[in-house]
Amino acid sequence: MNTYHDALAFIASRHKFKRDPTLDRMRLFMKKLGNPQNKIKHMIHVTGTNGKGSVVTFLRNLFQQSGYSVGTFTSPYLVTFNERISVNGKPVSNSTILRLAKAVAPVAEALDKALPDGGPTEFEVITAMMFKYFAEHHADVVIVEVGIGGRYDSTNVLIPDVSAITTVSWDHMKILGDTLPKIAYQKAGIIKQGKPVVAGRISKAPLDVIKKTAAKKHSHLSILGRDFLIKHHQPTGWNEIFDFKSKGLSLHRAKIQMVGTYEIDNAAVAVETYLQYCRVNGLHVDPNIIRKGLAGTFWAGRFERLNGSPIVVIDGAHNVPAIKAIQPILSKRFAQRDVYVILAIFADKQYQQMVKILSQIHNVHLVLTEFHGPGHRGAADLKPLAEDVKAKHPIKYIPNWKQAIVQTVSMMSQDDVLLITGSLYFISNVRPLFINQKNS
Repeated sequence: MNTYHDALAFIASRHKFKRDPTLDRMRLFMKKLGNPQNKIKHMIHVTGTNGKGSVVTFLRNLFQQSGYSVGTFTSPYLVTFNERISVNGKPVSNSTILRLAKAVAPVAEALDKALPDGGPTEFEVITAMMFKYFAEHHADVVIVEVGIGGRYDSTNVLIPDVSAITTVSWDHMKILGDTLPKIAYQKAGIIKQGKPVVAGRISKAPLDVIKKTAAKKHSHLSILGRDFLIKHHQPTGWNEIFDFKSKGLSLHRAKIQMVGTYEIDNAAVAVETYLQYCRVNGLHVDPNIIRKGLAGTFWAGRFERLNGSPIVVIDGAHNVPAIKAIQPILSKRFAQRDVYVILAIFADKQYQQMVKILSQIHNVHLVLTEFHGPGHRGAADLKPLAEDVKAKHPIKYIPNWKQAIVQTVSMMSQDDVLLITGSLYFISNVRPLFINQKNS
């Protein structure tokens, strides 16, 4: 392994999933590497069906605004693999990725021979690289986003200062279970003995599972709507405005530049998580720093406006709950405009429901397309679905996504809105086209 591309090839060559979920393999992997996760002084662990990435981004900004250096571990990436491991929002270098891959590869390959089911998976290898890196003390606090679920996720070998569970909805059912309480059980697996946990807007049945787990672990549980409260104000332009109230902190008319009322929930979960971290570590809380941290948070690919006239927006909504969350933005905020939605979705998602929700919005013109996913993961063939829906709703199918954009833009007026969505991987292909055009 001599180059950055060799490192990426090694990572990509690993198995994606193993048959039986377990943390035993990851624990052994960590032990052979000297348990780097135990050398990281301060960590926050974040899980949830949707909103994880936003909460991580808000948290990063809150800590940076407070003067801390902040490590983050996130997925998937938007432009480069290196984004997964970042400090203060800046991805690590190619040479760092190569160095980390070389450090974990011999151990991974030894476990391939030693274990009957083979060595660590792709995500376990990436997680190990992250732990190795942050064990070198590159950040004051490290915010770790779960890959899938929580209980058996490779990140769950860490002991955090605080955990956060953003939402519990339908996604990854083949892995996590076919009911919301089962999914909640997996996510509640990140709750650690005596460590506080923050829960977002979660319905009763899954929330009961989280409450039960927190009680069993003697973990202080803060719940949105019970222990910390928000009040929405009329949005101004591309900003959401809200009040926040929790023990020891009240904010009136706080502002965020991430669109959607669900982002207010995410901001509130981040603030409460930050407050719990400060409480645990005996740190002073400055309301003005929190205001600045919230207002300054930006996250590429999340209802991100790439053009002003016509308005062009990209969003990584990749499942039914995420599509439902953007529905009111399209139908209410843009009620007086025609909204063209270009949609491409992975085949393993609930794409029929996603299409149905969007096709029923009164001002939406839907264009279905396809893209090439990473590895063997393919996009859904939406042509048959387009034929079914066509009789009731305005819908087009254009298989080539670049052609879909060109043809759709040619139909639009300056007052219309274009939303490109369905998958973060899809919009990671789309975004450079608009960014490069803007810069040229």
